[in-house]
Amino acid sequence: MVPDLVPPGAPKIPPVPAISLALPPSIQVVSPPARSPNLPRTRWQHRRGNAMWTRTALSALKTHGKPLVDIVPADITDWCPAYPTASEADRRAFWVGFLSALAKHESTYKARAVGGGGLWYGLLQILPATARGYKCNAGTGEDLQNGSANLSCAVRIMATTVPRDGVIYGKGGRGVAADWGPMRSPAKRMDMSRWLKRQSYCKPLDATRPKARP
Repeated sequence: MVPDLVPPGAPKIPPVPAISLALPPSIQVVSPPARSPNLPRTRWQHRRGNAMWTRTALSALKTHGKPLVDIVPADITDWCPAYPTASEADRRAFWVGFLSALAKHESTYKARAVGGGGLWYGLLQILPATARGYKCNAGTGEDLQNGSANLSCAVRIMATTVPRDGVIYGKGGRGVAADWGPMRSPAKRMDMSRWLKRQSYCKPLDATRPKARP
């Protein structure tokens, strides 16, 4: 037995309460769902806001832009050889890529751009009167300086002119050339088509399939 070392008559020291070593319950951090990484390649993907632009254009192509996805323009092989047999998803990818290639020559991907001395606005330099004529939701210059609204309007315009004329580019201002000046420049059309043909959604299947080893 251990002897009591406290002398008689000394005040008793209350016992020290035991310290709990139990760890607090872990806190679960719930991360927001990751955005889909499978967006088609575009020419504006280095610009801030590009993912929203791409998603807006893809959404527009599922609704009021569906006629663009349904048609096979007569000159499509000049732009995207794989398009005639492509899935709807790849066709939508082409049109978004096309919009981004056109935006390079219209605004150099600047959503707030104003050209023609205050006439044309936004990524694809749309005239407000043209936007209203095609019944776009964006009907003012300020509206058209919103990148997403500008692209949605551009899809609406092209979904009228391309099916109407049966081509992406036609002499005499047909197809997309009816409303966008860069389409009337052979050099700019060539730049756009060369870039588009290099994208996976425009390459024929046999061009993307790995070659068998000898």
